[in-house]
Amino acid sequence: MGPAGRILDQCLDAAGLKRGEVFVTNAVKHFKWEPRGQRRLHKKPVLSEIKACNIWLQSEIGGVKPHVIVALGATALRAILGRASTIDAARRESLRHSSGATVLASYHPSAILRAEGQHAAQLHAMLIEDLKRARSLGVA
Repeated sequence: MGPAGRILDQCLDAAGLKRGEVFVTNAVKHFKWEPRGQRRLHKKPVLSEIKACNIWLQSEIGGVKPHVIVALGATALRAILGRASTIDAARRESLRHSSGATVLASYHPSAILRAEGQHAAQLHAMLIEDLKRARSLGVA
């Protein structure tokens, strides 16, 4: 949805995936924001909000039965694994969800929007790389 959704669509396309072929959801099911001039900036969910929404996330995972789960951002990663980790560290780990699905961590498209210059380009390239890896492991 919005600018981050457009970036996700572009990255999915670059990775050879179609948005209609993957299940996309949010780990936290509500939108919390703070005003910044004419813009509304997302506020990071707190642990109690992640835990409160986890029943829906786990139900979705149980219903979809994915082989691969791509956690976009630290909040999603924490919700899926039940523990905190940095995206940088998690990208180098072999991770599994309790369902047995492989978990891949990557940067949330909003991180690309917040980054500047070369750093934004690096995050964009990493997201595409991670989505290609997910595809090769069985997303599509």
